[in-house]
Amino acid sequence: MANKSERQRTIVELIDARPVGSQEELRRLLLQRGWDVTQSTLSRDLREMRVARVPGPEGARYAVLNGADDEQRNSLDSLLPQFFHKADGVGELLVLSTTAGGAQPVAEAIDASGWPDVIGTIGGENTILVVCRSSQGRERITRKLRSLAGRSPD
Repeated sequence: MANKSERQRTIVELIDARPVGSQEELRRLLLQRGWDVTQSTLSRDLREMRVARVPGPEGARYAVLNGADDEQRNSLDSLLPQFFHKADGVGELLVLSTTAGGAQPVAEAIDASGWPDVIGTIGGENTILVVCRSSQGRERITRKLRSLAGRSPD
């Protein structure tokens, strides 16, 4: 377990020191520091550490997301106006489109929000699948997300 903690501290040091845009780049930087990790181990570390790719002035880069639930909810308030493009859905499924690199931090913030209508999310580069408990729940979540993004409820 000590190795895992040390490896995760090294990951934070690396992403704080310079923009790191991909897991492969991060894996190579870790190797230079003596950590030979697989992609699956690195993915697991990033998920546990709440590290996500976020857009920046020079492209997407990894950053540690704040872990406190209240702060995550507040981050949804600040993330959606920046990254939200559109939302559409059917049944219990809602698909959100974001700017490139915006899906991961928005999906993390939705998951952290604790909204009872949301079962969970799957975030890609610019698309998020939100699985809701019901079609009525999907409609409520869609309105809430559009409102937080400063968009009309449609």
